Amino acid sequence: MRILFVIDTYDTNNNGTSISAQRFAAALRQRGHEVKILTSGEPGDDRFALPTYKMPIFQPLMDKHNFNFASNEKKTIHEAVEWADIIHCFLPFAIEIEAKHYADKIGKPSTAAFHIQPQNLWSSVGLGKVDWIQNGTYISFRDLLYNKFRHIHAPSQFMADEIKQRGYTAKIHVISNGIQDAFLQAGHRNLDEGRPAKSPEFEGKILIMMVGRLSAEKRQDVLINAVPYSKYADKIQLVFAGQGPKLEEYVALGKALPHPPQFVYKNQDDLIALLSQADLYVHASDMESEAISCIEAFATGLVPVIANSEVSATPQFALDGRSLFRAGSPKDLARAIDYWLDHPKECKYMEKLYAKAAKKYTLSNSIRMFEEMLNEEIEDCSKYSSQPPKSSLDNA
Repeated sequence: MRILFVIDTYDTNNNGTSISAQRFAAALRQRGHEVKILTSGEPGDDRFALPTYKMPIFQPLMDKHNFNFASNEKKTIHEAVEWADIIHCFLPFAIEIEAKHYADKIGKPSTAAFHIQPQNLWSSVGLGKVDWIQNGTYISFRDLLYNKFRHIHAPSQFMADEIKQRGYTAKIHVISNGIQDAFLQAGHRNLDEGRPAKSPEFEGKILIMMVGRLSAEKRQDVLINAVPYSKYADKIQLVFAGQGPKLEEYVALGKALPHPPQFVYKNQDDLIALLSQADLYVHASDMESEAISCIEAFATGLVPVIANSEVSATPQFALDGRSLFRAGSPKDLARAIDYWLDHPKECKYMEKLYAKAAKKYTLSNSIRMFEEMLNEEIEDCSKYSSQPPKSSLDNA
């Protein structure tokens, strides 16, 4: 089928939603579908390009996060929708709203994804923990766009529950964003053949990694601040894989550690090689809709230590309480790290269980479920084309 992905920013490797869109597009093409992207940026054979909308006042912040809104240019949006057999909207902004409006107008099936957790959105301006703002944003997204759909993709049961309890009426399909087979293959090698020798720079050190955007809600600061509380502080080498607006702040914060943190940005193969040398993985984020980077890490055979946050889906991956710590607490994170370092045999045993647990999050399984959702919407659209789903505004 001809599938149109609608997403404001597509060409970035520092945004989980964009990375998910890229992976899904590539996998769907491998399965024989034709996929094009309606997005901002330069034109290309695989896309319908829209001008970038420069946001007054906030554009410097947007640039730091490598995200741009696309201009709501109706002619191009309508052309893209007319090309497609089905439209899938990744975000709840102007071009997605227009694409959905026009798809309904001409009777084209359409689905949506709920990737952008409001807490993540508002954390960039220091409002990520203001409940009434988060709830208001969920409701605005619901009324402006999501309750116009019959089918919504949520990347975790946590996100599905969050939107259901706020009155989202579509059928929610819980589908992981999925990990590449290369991470599972690395885990198989690491556990069966033994981990590769550490690079000279890490010899004699305890390598602890965290992967993700360097931004306020990801809480890399909690891991940096945890090191002095650990009995192994003089041996711990932190490596953060990612980019983001907090880089300079975190470099300064880590200067006092016995081994200052390293900040790197790696392609997939190099990231797997680095994870394969690590001793533990930490995911300290306060807010996550899924956290693929955490799955990728334990797929390679690493035991994760995860912040037990009430507004994060990531605690679902912990196989028991030893892999959880109190969100935002450096002392409790140090306690959890020291536990695993004090019990290497237990850690080795749990590495196998975590690598096994990762197998259910394969990209191939996610694509199969995603195709099932698209086919269900195509059938529903044909069946109910004269009765598009009502939004909550229609019921007001």
